Amino acid sequence: MRVLCSSTLIGEFFVIGFAGLVAMKDDTLATSTVWWVCGVAMVLSVLLCGMITRPGGVQLGWALQIGLILSGFFVPTMFFLGALFAGLWWASVHYGRRIDEVKASWAAAQASAGPDAA
Repeated sequence: MRVLCSSTLIGEFFVIGFAGLVAMKDDTLATSTVWWVCGVAMVLSVLLCGMITRPGGVQLGWALQIGLILSGFFVPTMFFLGALFAGLWWASVHYGRRIDEVKASWAAAQASAGPDAA
């Protein structure tokens, strides 16, 4: 699960940065505010890569997904990209857990078969 979720989060890192560049062109938004918000979200996406397997890591990832969707109120394209990344996040968590379960059962089968089975 960690690899799939981390890949999604790194993709989000770049999307958040590019969304910040687009948001800077809006005269109603202060440049410093845009970069503080984007900077915090970018740092969070990188930090979450290491926190995925810890308690609360997946929930923080969902919070980031909600934040990406809500950023569409400032950069309308982010409604679409936020929803796209939320779908990728769901797939990463769902299929990542299934892959981890299959790996664990395969390792248990190999361990119970003994050293001669390999």
